Amino acid sequence: MRIALVNSLQDVAGQNIRHHIEHLLAEEGGAAWRPNGHTYDFYDVNERLIHAGEVDRGIEADLLIFLSRHSSVNPVPVLTVHVTGNYGVAELGGSPRTLAPAAPAMMQATLRALARHCPEGYRVSYEVTHHGPTSLSHPSFFVEIGSTETEWTDPVAGRAVAKAVLSAVPVNTIPLIGIGGTHYAPRETEIALTTRGAFGHIASSLRQAAVLDKEMVQEMIRQSGAVAAYVDRKSLSRPEFERLTGILDSLELPRLSESEIAALGHLPWETWCAIRKMADAVSPGARCFSHALAGAGTPVLERANPDLLAETVKADEPGLIKNLDNLPLVHLSTRDNRLLPEFITYPEFSPEIIHALNTLCVKIIRSKEITATERDFLIITKIRFDPGKARELGVMPGPSYHELAGGRPVVVDDRTITPEMVSSRSEVRIHIPGLEKFS
Repeated sequence: MRIALVNSLQDVAGQNIRHHIEHLLAEEGGAAWRPNGHTYDFYDVNERLIHAGEVDRGIEADLLIFLSRHSSVNPVPVLTVHVTGNYGVAELGGSPRTLAPAAPAMMQATLRALARHCPEGYRVSYEVTHHGPTSLSHPSFFVEIGSTETEWTDPVAGRAVAKAVLSAVPVNTIPLIGIGGTHYAPRETEIALTTRGAFGHIASSLRQAAVLDKEMVQEMIRQSGAVAAYVDRKSLSRPEFERLTGILDSLELPRLSESEIAALGHLPWETWCAIRKMADAVSPGARCFSHALAGAGTPVLERANPDLLAETVKADEPGLIKNLDNLPLVHLSTRDNRLLPEFITYPEFSPEIIHALNTLCVKIIRSKEITATERDFLIITKIRFDPGKARELGVMPGPSYHELAGGRPVVVDDRTITPEMVSSRSEVRIHIPGLEKFS
């Protein structure tokens, strides 16, 4: 990849970063050295970078990286990455309602490299899209040192950013757009640092989300090459959330939660889309969570014993979910996070999946409940504290209930009340063909 590094002669932070990139290139092997297979060309401009429209005209490159300073009304030491553009009026360069082409994979790679090399006292983050230049034909992004002259001229920060730029290596990313949150996009930053989610254009909740219409959201998608969107739901009012998700739905762009992005695992995006379509047919809006399933394949649906699964969820749902990580499958849940008995896998794993699920569920239930077997029936005996029986014996609600429910006796009017006296017993019988295999 041929990368053009652009800095302004007015910008001390940009010059700081460039100086250290040049020194690192010289230290590692001279001008002919190509870290990660990339070549780098340097370009100076006289004006501020936010006004450097069409700066890439005549430049032969695959990517532009602007080396710059970051300013803030609440200055903190920070290293940031963001693409350029304006959702509404052009307050800081560029044209109104215009977005520049983004480079989500390299932005994520640079953000992660900044996190690796970040000096003590600094933090790293994305910024939302918020300034020019907008008249660019190449994918580009800013990498910045903020937020005062102390940081802009800090050689440690300059060298850290230089190392990040030269060591950034894209991974198998999922290009996304982001909507909601603050200027420093904390949720999008965390997603990019911990998952395959790589953001192009991001819009904040404050002011920016309000001016997003269908046309502008469509432009965010196009200029980011996005295949899905992340919406920071908690940062938006309900009417705004519903308006924006309505736009995304009308554009047929999938909306992924943070946990769903994390659960993509190593599945190709096309395979994931097929899985989501299959899940939606099972339960509209169903959420998908990948475990040990990896690589491309043709997804197939398998249905577990719903009664067995329901009892396992009651016994130890976190333990069940954790143990699914060992199985080549995707589990499904409803929009309100209720586990569904349908699982998705590949045909080559299909014969063993139900057996593995049955084995896991029986093992968890036996570790948490009183059980017995009768031919192909698993019998679960449940003993539960019965408040009605407690009241009949004169036990009043309060600490005594807690003691009895915890298996400890209490004394009421000089009479000892044992847990057995205030318990109810019930049985659940679940038919599991071939149960003896799980004994």
